[in-house]
Amino acid sequence: MTDEPLYAKLGFTDAEWGLLVGLPHAVLTAASAATPDSARKTRAESAAGLSRVSDARASASTLVAAVASAAVAEAGDPELGEEAPVIEPADPAGYAKDVIGRAAEAAALLQAKASVADAETYRHWLLEITDAVVGAASTGGLLGIGGETVTEDERSFRDQLASALAA
Repeated sequence: MTDEPLYAKLGFTDAEWGLLVGLPHAVLTAASAATPDSARKTRAESAAGLSRVSDARASASTLVAAVASAAVAEAGDPELGEEAPVIEPADPAGYAKDVIGRAAEAAALLQAKASVADAETYRHWLLEITDAVVGAASTGGLLGIGGETVTEDERSFRDQLASALAA
C-alpha cells in the first residue's frame, strides 16, 4: 500500500499543485512590488501577506487549508518567527503580468477540478492576501502623514487579479 499525496487525493497533478501552492506567495510579491517602497514598508507588506497565507491553514475549505499548509511549509511559518525572504522582482510590471497569467490558469484549473465552494474560497483568499499587502503600509506623504494607503498601481494589480480569477 502506498501513501497517496493529499494533492492527488484532491484530484491534482504535481504540476497543478505546484501552481496552486506557489500562487499565494507570487500574489504577495506582485502586490508588494506594484509600488516601490522603503525596505521597512516592504517588510510590513510581506508580513501582512504571510500572515494571511498562514491564517488560511485553519480554513473550512480542505483545498485552501492544504494549499496554505504547503505554502507555509515552503516559505516559513510566521507564527514560529520564521520569515520568508522578501523577493523584489527586477521587472515588477512583467512579474505582475506573469502572476495574473498564472492566476487565470489556476482559476480555470479550479473550475475544472475543484468544488465550487473550494474554488471560490481559493480565489477570495488570493484577493485577501492582496488586500492585506497593499493596505499594510501607506506610500508617500511625510513621516507617515498624508500618504496613500492604496496606490493606483496597487489598485490596478488587484483589479487585474480579480478579473483573472473571475475568468
